[in-house]
Amino acid sequence: MPTRSIAEYHTPVLKLIKRGLVAAGKSSGAFRLIANSDWRRSRVLILGYHGVSLEDEHEWNGALYMSPAKFRSRMEAIQHHHCTVLPLQDALELLRLRRLPPRSIVLTFDDGTYDFYKIVCPILNEYGYPATLYLTTYWMTLQLPVVPGTWSYMLWKGRNSVIDASSLLDQPVTFDLRTPEGRSEALKQMWARAEFQNLDGEQCDAVSRQLAHLLGLDYQEFHSKRIIQLLRPAEVKALASSSVSVQLHTHHHRTPNDREMYLHEIEENRRQINGILGSNPTCFCYPSGNCRPEHIAWLQEAGIVCATTCVPGIVTVSTNLLRLPRLIDTSLLADVQFEGWLAGFGALLPHRVQPRAA
Repeated sequence: MPTRSIAEYHTPVLKLIKRGLVAAGKSSGAFRLIANSDWRRSRVLILGYHGVSLEDEHEWNGALYMSPAKFRSRMEAIQHHHCTVLPLQDALELLRLRRLPPRSIVLTFDDGTYDFYKIVCPILNEYGYPATLYLTTYWMTLQLPVVPGTWSYMLWKGRNSVIDASSLLDQPVTFDLRTPEGRSEALKQMWARAEFQNLDGEQCDAVSRQLAHLLGLDYQEFHSKRIIQLLRPAEVKALASSSVSVQLHTHHHRTPNDREMYLHEIEENRRQINGILGSNPTCFCYPSGNCRPEHIAWLQEAGIVCATTCVPGIVTVSTNLLRLPRLIDTSLLADVQFEGWLAGFGALLPHRVQPRAA
């Protein structure tokens, strides 16, 4: 009989215990007391989002996408709990001056996919909320569906299939896509081949077309929907004319180990944004939350004044501005837990960092 590790048993139990503590905190009035305290007023909660579905992306990956209805309910909760939504740089300056308004919140969005323009921004405008958009730019210049996310999504769309993938990998292989494990293994093999052959974006797109054909998907229809595609320059310009601050997320959405390559990723990212907006962005978001000690000096060298991570937490006056914690909000986070974080209660509980795929 297969055995399970202690950690495998404890993880769901700890999640249930934590959710129970949060529910008890709400029912006991602790949320309200903390939310109205000087302690909460001296802190900023930065919320991080990835995508809001154009169609069914939240069913494919609820850790990266949420439905429009869920996202709207989050914005409604922020309003209902009388939070003050501030631009990132304004919030950090008010924190430094110790002049934060009650229940200060910052909204950040990673990558810059089309759904931000189509779905997210209209909802933000309804509530009058400012936001920071961390824009990665390589796939923006190509205007092609981003990989490997596109491959993962397509494999999920073909989740009832078993396909001969020999033409994809140039060797005899079958992909059994009927289980999450089978889809994960298929994606792993596809991405390993792409990296080994050093495929560029257009070559990866050819693989996307080939995969769609094997799965019986209409690639042109998928492309026209702009699912897992980045904004166009004109859309970036239109967004930045509202209350959206466009900031840095590297050109290729990666963090090289080499200093010169790392700095080049930032400078090319900045050059692309400057070419669209005529701005000099100085805020940064670590791709996939990949933040190592040596990055701090490199970011300072690149003129970065603040950088957000994927480490859950709340920002205080003593927080290192190049290691700002964020709550990455997902479809998997219960409403009561989200409300607990708005109040500040969530920051008082133990937590562990969840790996991100974006």
